[in-house]
Amino acid sequence: MIDLAVYNRDGQEVDSLKVDESALGSSVRYPLLKQAIVMYHANKRLGTAATKGRSMAVGSGRKLFRQKGTGFARVGNRRTGKRVGGGVTFAKVVRSFRKRMPKKQRRLARNSAILAKLLSNNVVVVDGLNFEKPHTSDFVNILSNLKILSKDSCLVTISDYDDNLYKSAKNIPKVSVMPAVELNAGDICNHRKMLITKEAFLSLLVKDEAGEN
Repeated sequence: MIDLAVYNRDGQEVDSLKVDESALGSSVRYPLLKQAIVMYHANKRLGTAATKGRSMAVGSGRKLFRQKGTGFARVGNRRTGKRVGGGVTFAKVVRSFRKRMPKKQRRLARNSAILAKLLSNNVVVVDGLNFEKPHTSDFVNILSNLKILSKDSCLVTISDYDDNLYKSAKNIPKVSVMPAVELNAGDICNHRKMLITKEAFLSLLVKDEAGEN
């Protein structure tokens, strides 16, 4: 069992949670975690780079001069990749780098990422992060009260979309806000700290016990 403290916005401990490692897969599955991170980075690649090949270059397809008897090296048409203005050899084309993983594997990888953060003491649970209106300085003070340094990247996880919280955090460097239903191994591992509300954390555990994503 992992004992996890729950703090309020002022950094004071107000509650505690006992987390059973079995609810998050018992152990960190590093091979699966790596596969999920590779997929995360691959799916961010655009794959829109393109260059002109021989078929797209402007110019005649006629052989410039005969093969033998001229005293010069043999040569093809002017669109060949060996000549200035010709097409690119092995030209790049628009392609997709997208990778896929089964839903169950994605969920297990996400749980392994959360468990790894828990074991390294990089998860901070807060009882609530409600804002009446957007206020960046208030959110900065909350991070400071919770001992989350400005140099540390932080993934803020909430139970549901909150426009005021998003606007309060969007101008803070290295801080991202994400609902619990959108959590994935790539985003979790891409941040050093994970700040999560108690409601969001409990919802993840309940969904895992129910076998949902």
